[in-house]
Amino acid sequence: MKKRQIPHTYVIIFYIIIFCAVLTWFIPGGAYVESVQADGTVQMTYQSVDRVPQTWQIFSALFDGFVDRADIIVFILIIGGAFWIVNDSKAFDIGTISFLRRARKMEKNRWMKRIGVENFLLVSIMLMFSIFGAVFGMSEETIAFCLVLVPMAISMGYDSITGVCMVFVAAGLGFAGAVLNPFTIGIAQGLSGLPLFSGIEYRIFCWVVINLVGFTWILRYAMKVKKNPKLSPVYEEDQYWRDQQDSSSLDVTYHTPKIAWWSFLVLSVILILFSVAYPLTTLKVGNSVVDDLPIIPLLTGAFVVSSVFALRKTVHLYILNLLFFTIFFLIAGVMGYGWYIMEIATLFFALGLAAGIANGKSPNELVKLFLDGCKDIMSAALVVGLAGGIIVVLENGMIVDTILHSLAKGMEGLGQVATIGMMYIIQTLINLVIPSGSAKAALTMPIMAPFSELIGLSKQATVMAFQFGDGFTNMITPTSGVLIAVLGVSRIPYDKWFRWAWKFILLLVILGFLLLIPTVLIPMNGF
Repeated sequence: MKKRQIPHTYVIIFYIIIFCAVLTWFIPGGAYVESVQADGTVQMTYQSVDRVPQTWQIFSALFDGFVDRADIIVFILIIGGAFWIVNDSKAFDIGTISFLRRARKMEKNRWMKRIGVENFLLVSIMLMFSIFGAVFGMSEETIAFCLVLVPMAISMGYDSITGVCMVFVAAGLGFAGAVLNPFTIGIAQGLSGLPLFSGIEYRIFCWVVINLVGFTWILRYAMKVKKNPKLSPVYEEDQYWRDQQDSSSLDVTYHTPKIAWWSFLVLSVILILFSVAYPLTTLKVGNSVVDDLPIIPLLTGAFVVSSVFALRKTVHLYILNLLFFTIFFLIAGVMGYGWYIMEIATLFFALGLAAGIANGKSPNELVKLFLDGCKDIMSAALVVGLAGGIIVVLENGMIVDTILHSLAKGMEGLGQVATIGMMYIIQTLINLVIPSGSAKAALTMPIMAPFSELIGLSKQATVMAFQFGDGFTNMITPTSGVLIAVLGVSRIPYDKWFRWAWKFILLLVILGFLLLIPTVLIPMNGF
């Protein structure tokens, strides 16, 4: 009997596009229109419009999805090419081996032995990315970090799912907690007329609870895979990463070519000039602003000093130092200068060039390595474009706002707990179609906030329902370009990710509802 094959990720997404196109034939068209009231406030009013049934558009969805997700697709290709250049230096392999050796030495510590060094490392890395997600909404940035942490997880005896959990899922847990996330909480509270980041005390409590539950789930899974790697649903797919490590286990000569010193001097001069141009930086952490910090000069000075010590040992250590300071400059750019995908891609592209030049590669060799990296990661870029076609079909069919309006009408006449629960369900369902937090806030909060006032429900509770509904399903919906990109670069088929993640996401969704109940039953600061 022939074994039934699981559909390819591309096939699954194309089936979803066909299903969405069918919906456009049966669901009435509708759109929310902004109208200015007498008091100057803007209100969203629903209007029926002609439906636009989608037919041949299912075949143009790939093209339209590429146009809609062009920034993420180019980002993936640049990141893939840059990291291929860095990986060619064998710096990651040397760094991972050295890191694991140092971690083993920590086992001599009595407390560390009781906790478990590997548990401590996993929690430390996840906590860092969760903070990034909670404070400045780290999302797209996780794509690049997966290329570092997935191979590291494999080296530690885990699998690629654990590697993705260390960065993408951890950032997603923080994003759902959204303590100071300006892209979700900031926009939602602003549209609701609430003081920005008010009610932070309870949100911090929620962030802690969400992380405790999430980290525990991930650690239990990681330990299971550690004991028996074949229990991993992606054991076969992870052979790609294991083969890479086997092929990179060749003898490496520790050396520092002269070109590495020259490239370091040129890079130092460039950074010094930047320090002169930007001597002081204003950091924005949520709604808090810290003025006049010499971030760029401090990072430049630290880079110059540490690079000298690294170059005196080996160029591999210098390339790792480049990677670490790329991350530091990324954080400074995001929090101080509002960097987004274009700036981050440019930063990693510069990392790849600097690493390749320091490793003694000629311009032609750099181009070849970059193209090899783009080819290796092309499938991830293609699937992002195809997944983008799902939203294009729904929006062009004029049914997104109709679905939202129907769900909102279903809340009328419910009690407060039931209403907040229904709002949460609505936001969760909408997030399966519109994964962009800022776009969803702009669409739903002008409707939900006035409605909550009419029934005596705290607008802060409404924002919390949006916050949780926006956060958890980002880690499973195929319309999320970031998720599809992360799975692509990590070589995890979407169907296997879904089978692993759905119970975890369901647990988080239930946890979110339980955390919403106190917002309507218990008097709290800001609610």
